[in-house]
Amino acid sequence: MSLTNLLEGRVVLKTVNSDINGELTVIRDLTYGTYIRGGGLPQSGGLAEVIWKSTLNRVKEWKSERVKGCLIVGLGGGSIAKLVRKNWPEVDTTGVDIDPVIVGLGKKYMKLDKQNVNIVIADAEDAMKDPIYNIRNTTYDLICFDTYVGAGFPKKFESVTLIKQVKDILSPDGIAIFNRLYGPRERDNAIKFEKVLQKVFNRVDRLYPEANIMFVCTN
Repeated sequence: MSLTNLLEGRVVLKTVNSDINGELTVIRDLTYGTYIRGGGLPQSGGLAEVIWKSTLNRVKEWKSERVKGCLIVGLGGGSIAKLVRKNWPEVDTTGVDIDPVIVGLGKKYMKLDKQNVNIVIADAEDAMKDPIYNIRNTTYDLICFDTYVGAGFPKKFESVTLIKQVKDILSPDGIAIFNRLYGPRERDNAIKFEKVLQKVFNRVDRLYPEANIMFVCTN
């Protein structure tokens, strides 16, 4: 623990290596609370949670009725699950993540195990199409898509085929939210991704929390 971190109000609780995400660090911060950092960016909690909190608060204004089922693709440490449950306490949530290490950190440091989430450890592409995971046979009122590995958004999650699979499991009046970085280097890719979404969904709206863009999609 460095003196600099203490003076800045930040303490490193744990650092581990993941085969998927590389080095992951759990940080307790006076401003942002406890969060998991990887690839130079908050992956769960911290600023990542602020971004999703702002977005889900807006979505709740639009969709005031009860959300019965939620799918989180890119569960991470569970901060999205916590926010979803806060907004819709009776929600039945399934969370998919390929990395058991970050999920384990979420359970130990971010109370993921208290959120009553059906956790699926699998590649999201496999989970979306393989009936063994029982995801494609279910419909969801809310789908939150946050599949960053560090600062990278895997190309396979930008395909029309996968986006159609998301649409197929979204309830008729459901909402799917896709998180993308929107800095100068990422902006072009985000806009290209929006065009893919527009090919599949009837409507794609934009929200701009912090340095991200959130695409809010409806059938």
